[in-house]
Amino acid sequence: MSLLGKHNLLGLSLAGLLAPSAGADHAPGELATEEVRVWGERGRGSEHQTTGPSHTIGPEDIRGINITTTEDLVKFEPSLVVRRRFIGDANGTLGIRGSNMFQTARSMVFADGVPLHYLLESRWSGSPRWTLVSASEIAQVELLYGPFSAEYSGNAMGGVINIETAIPESRRIRIDGSVFSQGFDAYGFDDSLNGYKGFASYGDRFGDLSVYLSYNHLDNEAQPQSYYYGGGTNNPTPQPVSGAIRGLDSEGNERLFFGDTGVINTTTDNLKLKLGYDWTHWSTLLNVAYEDRLSRTDDANSYVTDTNGDLVWGGDLVQNGAAFSMPASRLNVSAMERDTLSTGWRLQGDLTEDVSLETSLSHFTILRDESRASAVNPAHPEASPAGQVSDYGDTGWRTAEVKLRAENWLTEGLSLVTGARTEAYELNLNVYDSDDYRAGEKTEATSRSGGETRIDAFYAQAAWQFHPRWDSTLGLRYEDWRSDNGYFSNDQPDTPALDLTPVPDNSRQRVSPKFSLGFTPNNDWQLRYSLARAYRFPIVEELFSQYQAYNAVSEANPELKPEDGVHHNLMLERHLTNGLMRLNLFQENVKDVIESQTELLPGGGSVRTFVPIDEVETWGAEWIADLQGLWHPQLDWRFNLTYTRSEVTDNEPNPDLEGNTFPRMPRWRGNLLASYHLSADWQVNANIQYASDSFGSLDNSDTEKGVYGAQDGYIFIGLKTRYQLDDHWGFSLGLDNVTDERAYVAHPWPGRTVYASFSYDWH
Repeated sequence: MSLLGKHNLLGLSLAGLLAPSAGADHAPGELATEEVRVWGERGRGSEHQTTGPSHTIGPEDIRGINITTTEDLVKFEPSLVVRRRFIGDANGTLGIRGSNMFQTARSMVFADGVPLHYLLESRWSGSPRWTLVSASEIAQVELLYGPFSAEYSGNAMGGVINIETAIPESRRIRIDGSVFSQGFDAYGFDDSLNGYKGFASYGDRFGDLSVYLSYNHLDNEAQPQSYYYGGGTNNPTPQPVSGAIRGLDSEGNERLFFGDTGVINTTTDNLKLKLGYDWTHWSTLLNVAYEDRLSRTDDANSYVTDTNGDLVWGGDLVQNGAAFSMPASRLNVSAMERDTLSTGWRLQGDLTEDVSLETSLSHFTILRDESRASAVNPAHPEASPAGQVSDYGDTGWRTAEVKLRAENWLTEGLSLVTGARTEAYELNLNVYDSDDYRAGEKTEATSRSGGETRIDAFYAQAAWQFHPRWDSTLGLRYEDWRSDNGYFSNDQPDTPALDLTPVPDNSRQRVSPKFSLGFTPNNDWQLRYSLARAYRFPIVEELFSQYQAYNAVSEANPELKPEDGVHHNLMLERHLTNGLMRLNLFQENVKDVIESQTELLPGGGSVRTFVPIDEVETWGAEWIADLQGLWHPQLDWRFNLTYTRSEVTDNEPNPDLEGNTFPRMPRWRGNLLASYHLSADWQVNANIQYASDSFGSLDNSDTEKGVYGAQDGYIFIGLKTRYQLDDHWGFSLGLDNVTDERAYVAHPWPGRTVYASFSYDWH
C-alpha cells in the first residue's frame, strides 16, 4: 500500500468517534473506501510484528470513548498512562510499560511522520504536543511497545505512537462540537467547571492535488491543581487567623492548608494545512500546524481570614495555637502564552517494483512561550505590578531522515530497511524580574540557561521469512550524540551584568543491536521473542536547565550519562474467529537511569533535580483480549491487565534506595471497554480504568493516600451513548468518573464530567 493508499478501515474524524457516518454500503462509522486517503505513514503493522509487540487502534476501538483531545484516543491502551489532569492540560505526559509518566524522553509520538514528542524538557514540561493534531482528523493510531525496531532511537524505550490522519478523496466539510462540565470539591474549593470544543475542516481533491484545512478551538475551566500548606515560623507575634484546613501531606505529616491556585482557564487554537500531490509512483505531503495556547491562573483562593473576617494573603500566622507561615508568592496569579509552528514534509515513492524510498524533514519552533507571574496576589496589601517573566527564546528542533526499503532483497522472503536520521535540539530559558508583569516587561535578567544537543544515526534492519513457520529479524542502529553551547547563569555580585558560565561540550557514540525470532505453528497461534539494547541520551533540560523562579528551583546535571537498557519481550498470541488474545512477558534492565525528583517545600515551593540511578529493573506481564460478539452478537469487549514490578536494584551513591519501588510505577493497571450495538445507528458503551497506588519519591516515603501530593490508585468508570440521526448529523452523550472518585496523581484527577457532542458531515 502506498503512502497515500486507500484504506477501508479508517474514519476521518470525531464523526467516527462520537457519531459514526452512516452509509448505504458500509458499516456505521466507516467511510467509503474511495472517499478516504491516509496521510500518515504506510500501514506498517505487519513489518513491526516481526520486531516486537504492536497494536493498531481503528475507529471501532475508539468510538465508545469520550474524546475531546488527541491523547484520549490512547488512554485505554495496555501498559500505558497519560497524565492529563484536565481537558486542555498542556502537561499531558505519557508513560509506557517500564517508563513512568515523567520519563517523557522515553516515549515517542508521531503524526504523519512529524514528531510530537518533546525531547527538550522532561517531567510535566516534557509532554508531547498533542494539540498539534486534532482528535477530529485522526484516522488510525499504531502503538509499538519497546525499542525493538532499529528505525527508532533509544527514546523508544517505553514505546512509539504513530498517528495517521486522513483527508477525503472528494469534497468533504466537517463540523463538530462538544460541551463538558464537571463538579469538583477538594480542601477549600467547591465549584462547577465548564468548557467546550469546536472543530471545522474542509478537504478536497483537484486532480493530483489534495487539500485539507482545519481549525480546532478548545476552551475549558479546570479544577485547582495545587493546594498549599504552611511552613514553620519563628515569629513571636504571629497574626491570629481562622479557616486553614487541617490535613495530611503525602508523607503523613499534619499540615495546615491555607489556599489553592484557583480555577485554571485554558484556551487552545489549532490551525492545520495539509497539501499532497501524487504522480506516477510518487507521493509528497506538506503538513503545517500552528498552535496558540493561553493558560491563566488568576483567581487563587485563600482559605484564611483574620479576626475581622477579611481574607489573608500572606504572613506569619497562628490558628488555635498552631503557628505557620504563608508565603505571599504562593497565591500569586500567572498567565502562560505559547505560540508554536510545526512544519513537516514527506516524499515517498517506488524506485523499482521491490525498492522504495522515503525521505522526510520536520521543523518545530517556539514563536513565543512566555509565562508572567505576580510577586503576590493582587488582593495582598502590598500588591504592585512587580512580578516575574519567564521566556523561552530560540527554542525548537529540526529533523531529517532518508529511508530505503527493499523486498525480496538478495533472496525470496528477505526484506531490508536502512536509513539515516539527524536530529538537532535547542533550548534557551530566560527568567526576568519585572516592574510590570502584566505587560510582560523584562526589567532585569535573574537567570539564564540553555544549550544544544544533536544525534546522527544510521540503521539497518533485515527481516527473513526463512521457513513458512519461522521468521527472524536482525537490526543495528549506530548513534553519534553530542551536546554543545551549554551555559547557565552564575552571577557575581561585583559585576554589572548577569554572568554566564559555559558548560563543556560532550559527545558519545553507541551501537544498539536488535533481534527477534518468531514461530507460527498455524494460522491461529504466534510465538515471538524480541531482544534489544537501547541508549537514551540526555536531553537539553537535563544537561543545562538551571533556574530559580518564585516557587520553583531547577538544578541540571551536565555530567549525565546515557541511559543503557536491555529489553526482552516474549509474546504468545492467539487469533480467534471473533478477535484475539495476547500475553506479553517483558523485562527491562536500565543502567544510569536519569530520574528527575521534585521535593515539595512547606509553603508550596519545589526543588527539582536530575539524579542518576545506577540500575533499575522492571519486569511484568501483560494480558490483552479484544473480542467481538462475545456472549451476544452485538456486544464487543476490549480488556487489558498489566502487572509491573519496577525496583532500584543498584545505587552505589545511596544504597538505602536499593530494593525500593521506582516512582510512579503502579503494580497493576487495567482497562475494560464494552460496546453494545442497539442498531446500526445507535451504540451504548461503558469503560473502566484501573490502577493501583504507587510512590512519587525514590525513598518511598510518600505512603499517605487520598491527599494532595499522593500517587493514588483509582477506579474510573465511564459511559457513553451515540446516535447517528442520518447521513449528516450525529449526537452523543457521555460521562467520565461516574462515581466522582477523588484521586491524586500528585495533582488531582478530574471529577465527574458530563459530555454532550454533535457532528455534521457534508460530502
